[in-house]
Amino acid sequence: MATSRDSALREKSISDFGEQWTEFTRNEGYYASAELLRDIVEPLLPVSAVRGARVADIGSGTGRIVRMLADAGAASVVGVEPSEAYGVLVKNVADLGERVTCVRGRGEALPGDQAYDLAFSIGVLHHIPDPGPVVRRIHEALRPGGRVLIWLYGLEGNGLYLAVARPLRAVTRHLPHGLLNATVQLLDLPLRAYIAACRRLGSLPLAEYMRGHLGKLDTYARRLTIYDQLNPAWAKYYSRSEAEALLADAGFVDVRSHHRHGYSWTVIGTRA
Repeated sequence: MATSRDSALREKSISDFGEQWTEFTRNEGYYASAELLRDIVEPLLPVSAVRGARVADIGSGTGRIVRMLADAGAASVVGVEPSEAYGVLVKNVADLGERVTCVRGRGEALPGDQAYDLAFSIGVLHHIPDPGPVVRRIHEALRPGGRVLIWLYGLEGNGLYLAVARPLRAVTRHLPHGLLNATVQLLDLPLRAYIAACRRLGSLPLAEYMRGHLGKLDTYARRLTIYDQLNPAWAKYYSRSEAEALLADAGFVDVRSHHRHGYSWTVIGTRA
């Protein structure tokens, strides 16, 4: 059950991401590609499963995942976004016409019962202090046999990163946007050097992630990724058991997980 602290943190997270997604509005290159969608959802769900499906996306931000799903052949996509970025979402998917419906609200506002074949929440639930009500609403909205796929920060494989990131985030999440943006540009320099080192030396921490994902991003998307790590008021890193329990506790069955790049969890479940 959500506490008053949870509610305050959630409101702050929504506000933070509203500011972030009204500043970083572009979805281009590998960051918005079919290749990246495949990297996130497979091997648990083939991208081909999206074709012809009625799909929901929870926490749509600037519409990056909505467009990926539409480009993958979804018959329809409903994107739900609570923050000030809603206007950016609407603008970025306007050319997709009636295939996409945008809803301004929290995940619990997802419209329709038994209306969807597939639902996605990519990089969102770990920023909600009590995500249970959102996951239960997704369960209600899926048709029997419908599936949900979520992507979460992982606890396993992130020990060294968290030892650095948590103290840093304790400071940066209080910075005004301009100062945070300057910090991001400064941190991008050693990050680029570390990506180059990971390409040469395969045994470094998070080397798979650096080569397989971060190293494929252009400068804009890489700096957005740094900003995204330093900005939010709340970020939980899930163990495998916690990630699977998030779906199982909401009533999903056949819950399975994949340790993506050794640092995060992709989890899928089915409405019985």
